[in-house]
Amino acid sequence: MRAARLHEYTDDMSDALTVEDVPRPTIETSDQIIVEVEGAGWCQTDNHIIEGMWEPYAPQTLPMTLGHENAGTVVEVGDEVTTVEEGDAVICHPVRTCGKCRACRQGEDMYCENSAFSGLTHDGGFAEYLLTSERSAIVLDDVDPVDIAPHADAGITAYHAAKKAVDDLVPGDYCVLVGIGGLGHIGLQAVDAMSAARTIAVDIKDDALSLADDLGAAHTVNSSEEDVAEAVDAITDGSGATQVLDFVGADATTDLAPDIVSPGGDHHIVGYGGHVHRPSQDLVDGEFSYRGNLVGTYTELQELVALVEGGQMHLTTSQYDLADINDVAEKLEHNEIEGRAVITP
Repeated sequence: MRAARLHEYTDDMSDALTVEDVPRPTIETSDQIIVEVEGAGWCQTDNHIIEGMWEPYAPQTLPMTLGHENAGTVVEVGDEVTTVEEGDAVICHPVRTCGKCRACRQGEDMYCENSAFSGLTHDGGFAEYLLTSERSAIVLDDVDPVDIAPHADAGITAYHAAKKAVDDLVPGDYCVLVGIGGLGHIGLQAVDAMSAARTIAVDIKDDALSLADDLGAAHTVNSSEEDVAEAVDAITDGSGATQVLDFVGADATTDLAPDIVSPGGDHHIVGYGGHVHRPSQDLVDGEFSYRGNLVGTYTELQELVALVEGGQMHLTTSQYDLADINDVAEKLEHNEIEGRAVITP
């Protein structure tokens, strides 16, 4: 089968992955399944993996097939698989979990002690076939796997962060969403679907803000033209935002927290690559919190699929052939992709 493989870490996205023939995966344990990949979303994390940013955090053996946002059709199942069958259209949670460790038994399967992460620690879905587990697959009813594939990470990560934020949002509160790109435009819809908060979308591009407006944002702020802190202060009459969802995670965006988060609120860091450089007294004085977000649980992906199938979530995508995979990496590196790119092996 054809697969896009990372052979060495590099900052050059133009020739980062090699499309080559590799053996089709085979079932090794009775709970595994093989999925014919129809859509695999490209994520900023893929760029970071290529750069070697994840090597200190996750065990990686190169060469490796990338791709952690996967959906397609089940073509083979292990002997003990009962919840999916051949021919089922599925979306695959990126993490294969054991179901037996303490974290899994508590429903926090993202912290599984025996996990395997497709496209990060094990071969992923930028290939014709993907080996995964029954526990990772969610059967789709009326949704095209190509259309929903990016929700396997982009969607669930945005939903996971939004779900935590809306726990502390009441009618009349403000929620700022920074970066209305592949994750941010999903997070905006999730906040609207689950709360009555007023949303403020922040981005440097007018096209992204136009999308935010189309998706129902109450206010938009172009951070290349306006001072974000001043704009939020004016919109909220000086009260600030109870929750901030930062889908950029750069130094400049994490630095906004003391000036835009209301006392007792949260700045959720979803995007990453930058740093948090604020005096500890800022946190004491504002009594706000920085909160990290890593993907989400299997049940949260089920909830997100329900929102998608109910027509409450719209995903902006563009499709690319596997042969064009390095072009996609370059486009994302230069912020030239609106919404999510989907590879169709």
